[in-house]
Amino acid sequence: MRIHWIRATSLGALLLTVACGTEATAVPPAAGTASTAVTSPATLVPGKKLNVVTTVAPLTNIMLNIGGTRIELHGLIPEGTDSHTFEPAPSDAKYLANADLIVVNGIHLETPTEKLAEANMRKGAVLFRLADNTISQADWVFDFSFPKDKGDPNPHLWMNVEYGIKYAQLLHDQLVKLDPTNKDYYDKNLTSYLALLQQLDSGITAAVQTLPADQRKLVTYHDSFAYFARRYNMTVLGAIQPSDFKEPSPQEVAALIDQLKKEHVKAVFGSEVFPSKVLDQIAKEAGVQYVSTLRDDDMPGEKTAPTHTYVGMLIEDVTTMMTSLGGQADALKGINPANTYAP
Repeated sequence: MRIHWIRATSLGALLLTVACGTEATAVPPAAGTASTAVTSPATLVPGKKLNVVTTVAPLTNIMLNIGGTRIELHGLIPEGTDSHTFEPAPSDAKYLANADLIVVNGIHLETPTEKLAEANMRKGAVLFRLADNTISQADWVFDFSFPKDKGDPNPHLWMNVEYGIKYAQLLHDQLVKLDPTNKDYYDKNLTSYLALLQQLDSGITAAVQTLPADQRKLVTYHDSFAYFARRYNMTVLGAIQPSDFKEPSPQEVAALIDQLKKEHVKAVFGSEVFPSKVLDQIAKEAGVQYVSTLRDDDMPGEKTAPTHTYVGMLIEDVTTMMTSLGGQADALKGINPANTYAP
């Protein structure tokens, strides 16, 4: 079961078990990256809120649910922007220079942003890499869009809710270290949010179980479901977008069409952020459904909508997948995707 020009994923990879406690386990940063900047935390002026800068929208939303109204939060990467190629503008330096805490996903996703942060951070500010503190290099996934020979692992850990839970715990710990006065508030928010994320994790697991085992196959445009598949017992047959983020060649397209027919795949999934005309062509010639609305860092609905959250994004994604592949998403219907932080 292999598409020769795209990556094939082994589900035999180790699954990291995340503890339910809130104590972060430090993982050394990847070789070739700067150490996480944890210097002596800056002393907050009484009554002043922490200035927190995050990168991709799911991380920003997780932080919002922990920090709530006690932090000033700025998401640096606009939704709908390719986070892999995002170059921060010079004007972004002011947000980084004023930040008490800068949170990035890490494992090479936001290298330009990290460099700008390190050049502009004030003394005592903290640069924290979530992924580097969630999994070790032994659990990195390399695939067609993120080949091992280039050294950049697949960074989309947040698509696995188990890792989203760990992200929330790590963010809580950072806020408490920098702002212990508001510990009770951050504790309360973490408890509420973890309950929602655990409900989401269970709901996704139940929804995937409604699919016949031979239909738990994903073919996507952008390779962002590697950690999702490992958690929820699905197989990613491949991704259409090459590692240089260009369109596939005619020979690659022909090979994929043949493989889709052979594997009896019911649907191929495009991306809100990465529109692709060639994916529509592939689906038509292979005789499968083309669905263009999967998201990995672009949250659904208007910004004020209760669905415009990390949880809402995953509920929409999984509902789309299940209904397209022949399963059901009833297990997700009772989950309220709205933010849970206290006023």
